[in-house]
Amino acid sequence: MKVIIAIDGSECSLAALESVVDRPWPQDAEFRVLSVVEPPTPGYAEWHTSYVPYLDEAQQELVKEINELVDERVEFLRREFPHNPVDGKVVEGNIRDSIVREATEWNADFVILGSHGRRGFQKFLLGSVAEAVVSRAPCSVEIIRTPARKAEAVEDESVSATARSS
Repeated sequence: MKVIIAIDGSECSLAALESVVDRPWPQDAEFRVLSVVEPPTPGYAEWHTSYVPYLDEAQQELVKEINELVDERVEFLRREFPHNPVDGKVVEGNIRDSIVREATEWNADFVILGSHGRRGFQKFLLGSVAEAVVSRAPCSVEIIRTPARKAEAVEDESVSATARSS
């Protein structure tokens, strides 16, 4: 059984990872921690060619941070499942398309991802990665839902803590 755990560094993706650890898996289970970095999309009005080097630099830094996050999560899963293969992968592209593409190319049996639990206008504005993956993935998909208020509060706390330590 091949299982993809899609993460983005949020509390929701941490809940998805914890859900994997909290259940039994077949002895032949393989795990892949996947994270997707979207390319920068500057607003049309603000776009100027002099910004390109800064966007590239920021993108490279983001990819580096996401690689470190994936490496940490892979090591965590390896400690929890010492007899199962665990790897990690970071790809650049559209999040929805990239998760579905990876599930298809890796022949995944199962995709697990977190959901922020947004509703209404906020969901309309931000879209739903989880819904897109569920409707398009070639395999079973499980969405671990974290209530929006709880996830946003935890993420706000970590941003505040980061700002204080800077």
